Amino acid sequence: MNVLLLYPEFPDTFWSFKHALKFVRKKAASPPLGLLTVAAMLPPEWEKRLVDVNVAKLTEKDLAWADYAFISGMVVQKESARQLIARCKEVGLTVVAGGPLFTSEHEQFEEVDHFVLNEAEGTRAPFLTDLEQGCAKRVYETSEFPDIRETPIPLWELADLKRYASMSIQYSRGCPFNCDFCNVTALFGHRPRIKTSGQIVAELDGLYSSGWRESVFFVDDNFIGNKRRLKNELLPALIEWRKDKRGITFNTEVSINLADDEPLMRMMVEAGFNSVFIGIETPDEESLTECSKIQNKNRNLVEDVKCIQRAGMQVSGGFIVGFDNDTPSIFQRQIDFIQKSGITTAMVGLLQAPIGTRLYERLKREGRLLGHMSGDNVDGTTNIIPTMNLDTLREGYKKILRDIYSPKNYYRRVKTFLREYKAPKFKASLDMGRIMAFFRSNIRLGIFGKERIHYWKLLLWTMFRRPKSLALATQCAIYGYHFRKVCELHVR
Repeated sequence: MNVLLLYPEFPDTFWSFKHALKFVRKKAASPPLGLLTVAAMLPPEWEKRLVDVNVAKLTEKDLAWADYAFISGMVVQKESARQLIARCKEVGLTVVAGGPLFTSEHEQFEEVDHFVLNEAEGTRAPFLTDLEQGCAKRVYETSEFPDIRETPIPLWELADLKRYASMSIQYSRGCPFNCDFCNVTALFGHRPRIKTSGQIVAELDGLYSSGWRESVFFVDDNFIGNKRRLKNELLPALIEWRKDKRGITFNTEVSINLADDEPLMRMMVEAGFNSVFIGIETPDEESLTECSKIQNKNRNLVEDVKCIQRAGMQVSGGFIVGFDNDTPSIFQRQIDFIQKSGITTAMVGLLQAPIGTRLYERLKREGRLLGHMSGDNVDGTTNIIPTMNLDTLREGYKKILRDIYSPKNYYRRVKTFLREYKAPKFKASLDMGRIMAFFRSNIRLGIFGKERIHYWKLLLWTMFRRPKSLALATQCAIYGYHFRKVCELHVR
């Protein structure tokens, strides 16, 4: 049995990092962790081939080789998924689909032969049994949340790791919070299910032995969902593992209450974490109440961000406009917050309602849905009818992007961040790729870029004020270039 594992293309969004990747000569941010994990769950005698169209083309030879095509992806990859499915059906391939996109919207894909939905640990076995017996059903789904301590190590050997800027790993699934616009709990539940530290170390050993020496992203939707297990088991294991390792650093997603726990922050930094993504959403207390973002309420969010920065971790942030309580003043308030906080990577999007969320169900009852969401956090679309005038909302959203990613304000924000940031003492590996990225940025940003004056001012300021953070300042400049290119595409 020959199985083709297909991963659809990401559009040009904030999260694609397409324009930043050119500086390091990489094709994509990270390989498809879900597909590589599913591959490890398939019968070992099956032949498997990964085609990630973000890094390679799907060829006629690939299609002719395959007996089955397994495809997975997220909502933002929807259009590319349709194209791949159509190509498979043209040559008569049986298509099996799973993952977040199809779990939420499988009714929209009539050409797919079999859907293996929810988490593969729970639905893969009955599908494979029926397939072997020639009686496979069209849809396999479950309401149960499987024990991920049984999840195998991904088949990294299927991916060409040199084409990616970062690797991905998963420690937990589920989140203890219940934000009404987020579909994480609908997909994975409220109780974080956790792998053992031995599993994580084994996965990291596999990456390290393959020669990987760069960043590893823990894809958990809330890495600190179970602080006790994190402090007592995983972080001590990571600290021990990194003692004789060079180069690998970690980043992940957390909730803002990380700022309340100094021992946890210290342990994360010692374990190698240098960056965290946090859903800030909005500085407006009423909007936080509206969306049940209780963990963000009654706090000094700017000071919380700076606290994490001072601990040695950069903070990236997610922001939303379009809540029912938002007024036109929210646009400038978001700009002011982002600038004061020093959050350089600020992912701002219009509120959207994913299927399965409490927000989706409420707006459905109110007759305020406009179909399915795009999944793109920067295309300026929404699938809801907002209380604010839609044109006002869109123009205000564009104003935020134009403002925060203008060279003047972006580079000012980088300095705000670097003033707070305490660089951790990592065993960094200065390879030729990083050196070349530095020189490419000097040419593209420092000579030909619109931001060249701001770029050189930042580098000079960093060399004299924060010399240990010169590489980080350059990275921020490269990311800023990517964000501006994406804004130019979407903001007219």
